[in-house]
Formats: sequence, C-alpha cells, structure tokens
Amino acid sequence: MILPNIETFIGCESSFEEASIVLYGAPFDSTTSFRPGARFGPSAMRHESFGLETYSPYQDRDLMDIQVFDSGDLELCFGSSEMALADIEARAREILEAGKFPLLLGGEHLVTLAAVRAVADKYPELHIIHFDAHADLRDDYLGAKLSHACVLRRCHELLGDNRIHQFCIRSGEREEFQFAAQHTDIHPFTFDGLKETVKELREKQVPVYFTIDLDCLDPSVFPGTGTPEAGGVSFTELLGAIRTVSTANVVAADVNELAPALDTSGVSTATACKVLRELLLAIAE
Repeated sequence: MILPNIETFIGCESSFEEASIVLYGAPFDSTTSFRPGARFGPSAMRHESFGLETYSPYQDRDLMDIQVFDSGDLELCFGSSEMALADIEARAREILEAGKFPLLLGGEHLVTLAAVRAVADKYPELHIIHFDAHADLRDDYLGAKLSHACVLRRCHELLGDNRIHQFCIRSGEREEFQFAAQHTDIHPFTFDGLKETVKELREKQVPVYFTIDLDCLDPSVFPGTGTPEAGGVSFTELLGAIRTVSTANVVAADVNELAPALDTSGVSTATACKVLRELLLAIAE
C-alpha cells in the first residue's frame, strides 16, 4: 500500500484512493554526465512549492479543485542503474494498475526509461513527446548504455520508429541528429510543429507519454541544471507548449533535471515548481 509523504507538493494532499493523479519522486543522478545534483530536485520542489499559490492565473484553475496524491520519493540504489530503474518501474506499474495517472519527478533524465517501460506495457501504441535541450539519442555514453545521454535511444528500442517527437533540441553529437532524421520526429531549437504533431496524435487517438527535461528552458531562465545549453525557450513558451500537449491523450508524464544546488538564488527551483503546477492543472483538465 502506498502511504502519504509527510511533505507534499502544495495542494497535492488527496488520499491515494481519491486521487486521479499520483506524484512519485525518483531522486537519482548517478549517470549525470556533467554537473551532479538532480537527485535533490524532487524534495526541493516539494519544499519550495509553498512559495507558490495553488491558483494559476494562466489557466484560471486551482490545485485545490483537483485530486492529486503525492507518494513521496523512492529510496533508490545509487550503485546500480538497473536496480534503481526497476524500483521506479514498479512504482509506475502500481499507479497504473490502480487506474491513476503517474507523474514522475526526477532526478536525471534516465529515470524516464523506467516509467516508459511500465507505460508501454499497458499502452503498446505509446508515443512520446519529448521537450529537451539534448537529443539523448547516443547509443552509449563512455561505454554505458544506461545514461541520461542515452535515455531516448533506449526508449526508441522499446517503441520503434517515428513514435518519439522531440522539441527544442539544440545539442548532441552529429550521429544523434543523423539518427533522429531517420528514426524520430525531431524539431530543433523551438516548439515549431508542436500544434500539428499534437493534432495528428489526437486524431489518431494514440496514448502519449510526455517528458519534460527542464533544460529545454534557456539557462537565463533556468540555470539550475546539470547540463545548461544556451538558446532555449522562455518560461511562457514552455507553459503554452504544455497546454498544447495536454490536449492529446496524455497517459503519463515526468519533469526532470532540476539540480537545485546549482542555482543558489532559488529561482530555478521556483520555476520548476510553477512548471509542475501548470502541468498538473493542464493534465487534470
């Protein structure tokens, strides 16, 4: 049985039985390729969320109007990526089997693979909408197949061609962009093409996994991340894109790659909290 966490994200205090959305944290960053610290992202978001209002003037909705259960952070093995992924996958399956929407808080982006494994078993026709600065399509990183630099490549192995839709991508090896041109639906630099992509997926009624790597934001907006890349989108552009994606048949989602200690001003954590609030409200609608 899932028990409530003592410190929850603001407004997410429903019981597991009542909730339609369940938050679960994966404080894992053992494969981070540059600056570590994303393991502290989920707890920082919970703690700092109380600087937010539960009401969103962007959507005229309030977290108090919806039912969200915060199941807290998993205790993960930092010495084994596969063991950590197995525990994350098990939690995702438990939430899905209860008929609820799993929303994962990372952690580094590798945690997405565990959730996708669980969601793809329930929804074999799954597509992924991926917001990120990085393609994450390397076959390996320094010999490791399980890395946040490889997570979408591993997801492609599960789903196959043309079922991963990537936006804001502005960094990667040449081979990653060549792979994307042949196997994924990649939209570099911006959200251009997002409305058309979502419309097509909605018309086909396919299930969608929505993964947000917060480094899709420009580092002038969001410096508190392990691998910042200049040239990202603005906060308001991201919020508009989240509302667009929410009109598709989104069945699971995640927000990841906040490393709070890398931005001692706290602005990045505050931004991540607001992104999560807007995502919760958009999905619930």
